[in-house]
Amino acid sequence: MPDFDIDAQDWGLETLGVRAGQTRSHEGEHSEAIYPTSSFVFASAEEAAKRFAGEEPGNIYSRFTNPTVRMFEQRIAALEGGERAVGTASGMAAILSTCMALMEAGDHIVSSRNIFGSTTTLFEKYLRKFGISISYVGLQDYQGWADAANDNTKLYFLETPSNPVCEIADIRKIAEIAHSKGAKLVVDNCFCTPALQRPLLLGADIVTHSATKYLDGQGRCVGGVVVGNNDDMEQVFGFIRSCGPSLSPFNAWVFLKGLETLNLRMKAHSENALTLATWLEQQPQVEQVNYAGLESHPDHQLASQQQSAFGGVLSFKVRGGKEGAWAVIDNTQMMSITANLGDVKTTITHPATTTHGRISQEDRDAAGVADGLIRIAVGLETLEDLKADLARGLAKI
Repeated sequence: MPDFDIDAQDWGLETLGVRAGQTRSHEGEHSEAIYPTSSFVFASAEEAAKRFAGEEPGNIYSRFTNPTVRMFEQRIAALEGGERAVGTASGMAAILSTCMALMEAGDHIVSSRNIFGSTTTLFEKYLRKFGISISYVGLQDYQGWADAANDNTKLYFLETPSNPVCEIADIRKIAEIAHSKGAKLVVDNCFCTPALQRPLLLGADIVTHSATKYLDGQGRCVGGVVVGNNDDMEQVFGFIRSCGPSLSPFNAWVFLKGLETLNLRMKAHSENALTLATWLEQQPQVEQVNYAGLESHPDHQLASQQQSAFGGVLSFKVRGGKEGAWAVIDNTQMMSITANLGDVKTTITHPATTTHGRISQEDRDAAGVADGLIRIAVGLETLEDLKADLARGLAKI
């Protein structure tokens, strides 16, 4: 059965998450099929030649074309409001593929300072080796975003909410700045997902995801995706085709199943996180809570304008620096001590020695990653159980 035309459907996000992109084979399967094959057979030598030449649509080799991967790509593109998506082997592969496809030696990136530690490592340790320069600015330093650009600036890059201090960027404003400099804006939308925030509709050019996180939702698989317009995504696809950081069909199928419940899960994660953040503000051992859903958060109004809810990730600073933070983490009994996030199971980690442990103390300080900071990705457990688990840890400070 052929793909249906997404553009012809006036569907809501919930329906897109369940239905978008599905293609049924002649068997008429209700659930999306997995195509675990390395290559595809052609009806003739002529058909093979036409497909390799790009003269005829169809599958060739699962490094770059696979029906299951394509269904996932079409579904996430519909959810984000993009023309096309390209699946990748991980979230970091999504960022790498975007940079390698759209940049060359001598180009320049302007990035927010508050980004995932591995993204900083990619920029500093690897992209610089290929002659790409990077300038960092504060996420909300809008004059700094403008001043940092030069004649070779090709990409602006940011996360919002930022990891792990949950600072919020005005996507529309930074998109306008980027475009005035002749650059494209790339937004890592991992924390919110399209269920809560759609950067492309706010002026961004490209969205990246670690599908490993909320798009999956149960911590089962590693993968990523890039979403944008057809021209940019054709270049990203070309990099994937030649260089191979590809998404596997099985992982794509898992992500398809995750997208079916994405909207429900993100609402529940957000509700739990807001309740837990409110409770944490009342604990004497806690010096600061970072969660934009709190009215006390300086970016609460901005987040309310560009997000439909505030997500499942929060962070908080406790007394006693690293020792205090480790005492809290080590004395929880239910929360999973892991740096991953986006799971139905609540996870807890110490960013300064895990996700941001490979960057300098100076850069951590500039990003607000204090030694006493703890990040929690709030899951879907009973809230009273989560409070009790944290209370055990807080009591040890």
